Amino acid sequence: MTRQLREGLFDNGTALASDTRFIKENDMKYRSLKHWKYELLEQMEVLVEMPGAPLIETEYIFLTLKRRLVVQTRYAWDGPSGPTIDTKTFMRGSLFHDALCQLIGEGLLDKKYRKYADKLLRQHCLEDGMSKFRAWYVYQSVRLYSRLKGM
Repeated sequence: MTRQLREGLFDNGTALASDTRFIKENDMKYRSLKHWKYELLEQMEVLVEMPGAPLIETEYIFLTLKRRLVVQTRYAWDGPSGPTIDTKTFMRGSLFHDALCQLIGEGLLDKKYRKYADKLLRQHCLEDGMSKFRAWYVYQSVRLYSRLKGM
């Protein structure tokens, strides 16, 4: 943990809100927020299999032509959604799933990639130790939501 995080400071030296909680697990570092649930404190990236996906650059999310999805420091996301519990086995998956769904929702990425985003969520949950049964129903839930929303 860096000195700034131990002392509750942002990179620019300003103090963090006193009610924030730092979490480091599964090679992720993030904190709880009031309005969004979480904020990423270190850049995360993953290789993706999305043939034909365009190069995308937003303030916090990059999809490169070399098959990398990069989520920048300070990205805020709502964590796992639905009737579920936020556990360490769900956090990395929810981060990349939310980033891809945001790109789809903003019209920067075609809806045809939604199923891939859902599969990536399931893959990360399993890799991070989620039970096969829970990962199955998480996947079924996001697929149902996608179908209901026409994605």
